[in-house]
Amino acid sequence: MILVTGGTGMVGAHLLLHLLQNNEAVRAIYRTPASLEKTKTFFAQENQSFLFDKIQWIQADILDIPALEKAFEDISHVYHCAALISFDPNHEEQLRKTNIEGTANMVNCSIDFSVKKFCYVSSIAALGDTKEGETVITEETEWNPEKNHGDYALSKFGAETEVWRASQEGLQIVIVNPGVIFGTGFYPSGSNELLCKIQNGFPFYSKGSTGITAVNDVVKIMTSLMKSEIHGERFTVVSENMNLQELLFTLADNLHKKRPYIYARPYITSFAWRMDWLISKLFFRERTFTRATAKSSHSTDIYDNSKVTSKLNYTFQPMKECLAIVSQAYLKAQ
Repeated sequence: MILVTGGTGMVGAHLLLHLLQNNEAVRAIYRTPASLEKTKTFFAQENQSFLFDKIQWIQADILDIPALEKAFEDISHVYHCAALISFDPNHEEQLRKTNIEGTANMVNCSIDFSVKKFCYVSSIAALGDTKEGETVITEETEWNPEKNHGDYALSKFGAETEVWRASQEGLQIVIVNPGVIFGTGFYPSGSNELLCKIQNGFPFYSKGSTGITAVNDVVKIMTSLMKSEIHGERFTVVSENMNLQELLFTLADNLHKKRPYIYARPYITSFAWRMDWLISKLFFRERTFTRATAKSSHSTDIYDNSKVTSKLNYTFQPMKECLAIVSQAYLKAQ
């Protein structure tokens, strides 16, 4: 039987659907009934409610080892998709606890229960740092501890360290490092929050770039790696490196909304993150735009996907096609 964590998030839910469509026996953990409803709604939107009923759900938390031990009974393969995603510096302790300690618990249980293979969903944020004069990031690019990394990136890098440690202890592992993931359902969480912002008339754009991918590609690559003989490796899962201006304009066109029209130059984003910090202090609200976010909005690093395309002979879905489908599903869900 297969165990999936994070099944109440976008990647985990799409993974569950894909596994069930391929007649796999699946167990998934959830923390609260409210979170479970999100996945149930997603399956209904996909007209696959009958498959949702085939999932063996167990209420557990990746920080609760006794509950995890119950979830691991009779499990042969594990997909660890659960993670806290936040770019608010105030969430540093929670990020480290969920993403690092939670992952450590998952790999330790996998070793204890003789799991055959373990797949960890990391992020391009945990890949290495380019040196001066370089622009391309691969799986082999070295992490520079001297560079200023956001708390989320540090937590995913720390989580990967736990997975590599488990690999040295005999657990067969694969790691995927997706870029910004787009997929149907789960509005307005994750990257799909961009659609909500565009829908509400978000005026700003920048000219940096980032790696983006479709959730279906992430899921297919994960399952292909788990069925293969490949282990002890990680893979950058990025369909395209897209200019942020092009990305926002494409979403606006798909949603039939006005394109963002104010170019957020570096001095504007520098001012914006400071104002966001001040407002968060004055009004006790979460950060929405941080220094790390401002920096990334102007980054021009390129993520190389050649390893996964060559090893799996994989062809990614064109992102403009994916963004059109996601936008149409978003409008339908409103």
